[in-house]
Amino acid sequence: MLKRFFIICSGADTTILDNCSNGEQNKYAGIGATVFFTAVMAFVAATYALYTVFDNYYTSVFFGLIWGLLIFNLDRFIVSTIKKKDSFIDELLQASPRIVLAIIIAVVIAKPLELKIFEKEIDRVLLEQKNDFTLANKEQIATQYNPAITAIDTEIDNLKREVENKENEVNSLYDTYIAEAEGREGTKLLGKGPVYKEKREKHDVALAELSDLKKANSEKAIALEAKKNELALEYEGKVEDSQPIIDNFDGLMARINALDELPWLPSFFIFLLFLAIETSPIFAKLLAPKGEYDFKLSDLEGEIKTWVSQKENQRRVVLDTDHAINDKVYKDLEEEEELYAYKKKIAREMMKKQQDTFYKRQTGIL
Repeated sequence: MLKRFFIICSGADTTILDNCSNGEQNKYAGIGATVFFTAVMAFVAATYALYTVFDNYYTSVFFGLIWGLLIFNLDRFIVSTIKKKDSFIDELLQASPRIVLAIIIAVVIAKPLELKIFEKEIDRVLLEQKNDFTLANKEQIATQYNPAITAIDTEIDNLKREVENKENEVNSLYDTYIAEAEGREGTKLLGKGPVYKEKREKHDVALAELSDLKKANSEKAIALEAKKNELALEYEGKVEDSQPIIDNFDGLMARINALDELPWLPSFFIFLLFLAIETSPIFAKLLAPKGEYDFKLSDLEGEIKTWVSQKENQRRVVLDTDHAINDKVYKDLEEEEELYAYKKKIAREMMKKQQDTFYKRQTGIL
């Protein structure tokens, strides 16, 4: 039962192969098994690749099954259409387009399985890329807010500097009226005289102005800090909104690019493995000597070709004979007076009708 199934997978003519030896049947059963298991691996590879795209088991399995059947049909077609010839060079030239197709199929099958085999290494590369993207994204978004935040910080610093300058002015006036009271500066007179009072009043006015300035600048600074916090929250919101896009950066193309950053030698050997599996049925047929099945198939095809050629030649002879008979018949009719007189009568009547019609049309125009 299993042997029969693999023979069907090989694309061989079961009617002919049933009359061949067990060795010949086993050869084609082995070729069919290779075709079948290649399709199974194609199904697994396509299912995994599609799962990275759709993230759904049922959808991935469904389309993976379709892809596996397609690969099975292609491989079966490739193997079944290779015919054994008397020259190996002719066989190789016949198989060269099929070998190219087999290489393409091997690449398509191997790549998703490479992604699965090196999944952990690819995840590490993707994590590094995501971290780089996150930092770059934050820097890019920050460039939209940094000028406004810098301007706010500068304005707050100016308010603080204005208060500090006023404090320095008040301290200076304080030192001045104290020095006047102690007789160290100004009038050099000890005690609280008129000059002292004048300087004290000037200090008190500046101190009141300092208090008002502190209050006003504090309110302005609080408003500016609130605006700065709003900008910071808006910045954080944009970072959070864009982060899921970076987190989902693990699709099929991203994984293939990440695989390309890993050492190429392991991937190359995996590709060679699948290339060997995919092309093995073709080379098995090329390298195998012409067997019993090939002779019987060639004999059957030659018989059909001869029969078709005979029918074609027979149709050609019948057609040539029919042409010769027709030529002879019409030549004999050409010499008959009765046929000549009849056609002459018909032609005369036709010309009369044409002349009458032309006369009526011309009369109507005039």
